[in-house]
Amino acid sequence: MLKKTELNYSLKKTDKATLKQWYTLMTVGRLIDLRAPNYLKQAIGWSYHAPYAGHDAIQLAIGQVFTLNEDHLFPYYRDMLTALSAGCTPEELILNGISKGTDLASGGRHMSNHFAKPEWNIHNVSSCTGNHTLHAVGVARAMKRYKHTGVAISSQGESSVSEGYCYEAINGATNEKLPVVFVFQDNGYGISVPKRDQCANEFVADNFTGLKNLRIIHCDGKDVFDSMNAMSAARKHAIENNEPVIVHAKCVRMGSHSNSDKHELYRDEKEIADAVAQDPYAAFRKLLISEKIFTEKELTAVDDESKKSVLEAHSLAMKAPNPAPESIHDFVLPEPHKPEKYVDGTHNEEGEPMKFIDALNGQLKKEFRYNVNTFIWGQDMANKDKGGIFNVSKGMQAEFGKDRVFNGPIAEDFILGTANGFSRFNKDIRVVVEGAEFADYFWPAMEQYVECSHDYWRSNGAFAPNILIRLASGGYIGGGLYHSQNLEGNLAGIPGVRIVCPSFADDAAGLIRTAMRSEGPTLFLEPKALYNAKQAMAVVPEDFEVPFGKCRVRKEGTDLTILTYGNTTHHCLEAAEVIANEDGKNVEVIDLRSISPIDEEGIIKSVSKTNRCLVVHEDKVFAGFGGELVALINEKCFESLDAPVKRVGSEFTPVGFNRILEKAVLPNTDKVVAAIRETLAY
Repeated sequence: MLKKTELNYSLKKTDKATLKQWYTLMTVGRLIDLRAPNYLKQAIGWSYHAPYAGHDAIQLAIGQVFTLNEDHLFPYYRDMLTALSAGCTPEELILNGISKGTDLASGGRHMSNHFAKPEWNIHNVSSCTGNHTLHAVGVARAMKRYKHTGVAISSQGESSVSEGYCYEAINGATNEKLPVVFVFQDNGYGISVPKRDQCANEFVADNFTGLKNLRIIHCDGKDVFDSMNAMSAARKHAIENNEPVIVHAKCVRMGSHSNSDKHELYRDEKEIADAVAQDPYAAFRKLLISEKIFTEKELTAVDDESKKSVLEAHSLAMKAPNPAPESIHDFVLPEPHKPEKYVDGTHNEEGEPMKFIDALNGQLKKEFRYNVNTFIWGQDMANKDKGGIFNVSKGMQAEFGKDRVFNGPIAEDFILGTANGFSRFNKDIRVVVEGAEFADYFWPAMEQYVECSHDYWRSNGAFAPNILIRLASGGYIGGGLYHSQNLEGNLAGIPGVRIVCPSFADDAAGLIRTAMRSEGPTLFLEPKALYNAKQAMAVVPEDFEVPFGKCRVRKEGTDLTILTYGNTTHHCLEAAEVIANEDGKNVEVIDLRSISPIDEEGIIKSVSKTNRCLVVHEDKVFAGFGGELVALINEKCFESLDAPVKRVGSEFTPVGFNRILEKAVLPNTDKVVAAIRETLAY
């Protein structure tokens, strides 16, 4: 509850000009909220609309408390009045609703009713309700690191708090003492599911009463002054105490969840009538007149002026251009850093070969020295002499300090989600995360991975998460289940993330450098069996860089092309030597290095020369990434082929823990040799 000293807003304390501004915002917002369904009826747009009526007071307060150039706001899909109150114009709201090309939030790429104004730090959030809590925590972490005065405000319905990432976000914010205000707009329903089916407590905020460093404020989200007091107190407390606050606002939902929902199917007439009778907008209007602040005539004049402004906004929005069909390929990924010296990602320098793990460690340190806005976190990242589960980040905290190198909880969603939020604070920021201790444990972060993948496209180029996701992947270590998995076959079909998998130390360093100097997300798969492997050692030039989407010819040949990457590159090189010595045939080994984007030109050039191709990767053959390579060759090189393209990979089973089982599952040199001979004999 609020202390008396925090009750700064009341009818008597608020000047008439402010009251008129609030009433105008509430009127304009309600007019647009009521008008939105008509656009769908007229086939103009707004095919998704979640009416906010009943949430008026708390949404007005969120927007009024939001402070431009200081705060970051993460509204959810019902936050129309929040967006208007925070600074979006009626025209901008309608442009979003009818999905015009000039919509600030996404240019028509994202669902209607997802309002944003990126240049004001009113963020574009996804439809996965509540997952922006992690982004709010991330940007609050950046505020604290950069000593910025302000708060991150995350708004959502009470039912979305059931999502695990909300708990991770609030737990993390309390642990790190971050200036975040979490607003729960409680209308009692998650679409048609009543709150009693979501939570044992009457108030969802009470689920968090046991957390330290957290203040919880309850307010009447239907009352303007109670809501203003709650939000003002929350922002003040978060800044002064550098800790999170939950504002639990009791609201009502006067209408259906959305235009695709019929609340008459699960609410009786009395319940609906009771909700409508609690209309915050009507109550505020009535209060202003009954207390003689305004006359009926004065407010009617405001109503008329508001109607004119909405009609004018409508007229302007209707004239706005629609998105161009050809624009779908814009903003999938930002342009990457392009090497100037090593344009093809190769070198002929001599020197002392370096281990794969030392190349990674050394290049990470170089990039941290190069860019002071570089950070790394994850599990086991920094505890005395330990640096990651495999010590890839060894010595980094000692050199760069705890503000830049630190541990994350065992919460993969939190690790990646806060990286997304952190990178929103400053375009120069680069975040490196160990997304999980082993690639197999990355799956809890998949929601945030997908979020990262379409942030740039969804925001129409306004924001790209500058994140390098490092994962120790693959087998050959006797790891068995949860320690031997490859992810590229599962993830390559998701646009918007670069995926790389080096085989040698020099490429590992070169790809790290390119990734950390590029905008947008990169997934960096590190074959952990190669960390200390002698065959993966290589000379690493001081300034070596590898461009994305550029393969490397590891061995020249004329009789057959092998396309490979990661651990199996070394099996293929060994197999090529066996074939040369025993069969007198010359096999070309192509190390792809980059999975997405792929080097189509390099693949076509090699296959067109040798006329035969074998695809080898560690992941399963069935539904593995090799199927995409075969399809590419079939489409682009069919007339050059003298034999069908064959694949070598893992069996369609999990990877066994016993070394005998592991060997039976994974590809090896002997299996590659047999496949080469079969393809050459065709």
